[in-house]
Amino acid sequence: MSKDRPILLTVRDAAERLNVTPRTLKYYEERGLVSPTRSEGRYRLYDEDDLERFARILRLRSLGFSLHGITEMLKRPLEPDESGSNRFSTESLQEIRDALSQQINALDARVEAMRRELKEAQTLKGELRHDLDYVERRLAGENADALLKQRREAHAKRSLKKPKTPDEPA
Repeated sequence: MSKDRPILLTVRDAAERLNVTPRTLKYYEERGLVSPTRSEGRYRLYDEDDLERFARILRLRSLGFSLHGITEMLKRPLEPDESGSNRFSTESLQEIRDALSQQINALDARVEAMRRELKEAQTLKGELRHDLDYVERRLAGENADALLKQRREAHAKRSLKKPKTPDEPA
């Protein structure tokens, strides 16, 4: 092969080099993130620029960016720095920072919602434990009226210990 012609890799070879599955490369192509050349037999062929683009996509995915966000970022130009490496411009970095901040805020909101849901689930679990205890004791032959009286007393005791929240009616 001549030195002037770029080296082209098949899907399998490119996937192996990038440590991903061939399906991942095809999926990114379907999403319009990469457009490999095709052989006469219509096989996908990837050059070094394609591999660099895939590597960039994979790095952005590892940072938690969505494919939509990555598509937007790939529209931003890279600029050469003093060492000759291509880097994002200051404007692009600011936009990326803003996108990352939005993602962090969204994750914070999800974490808080999950905490509330976990607290509600723990409360429900406690209530179900009391119900299970009642049913098991009834099955063991204990008197229903005596058990109900104990449950009411225990519930009243728990209610006295529980502090009222600001949005809870007095």
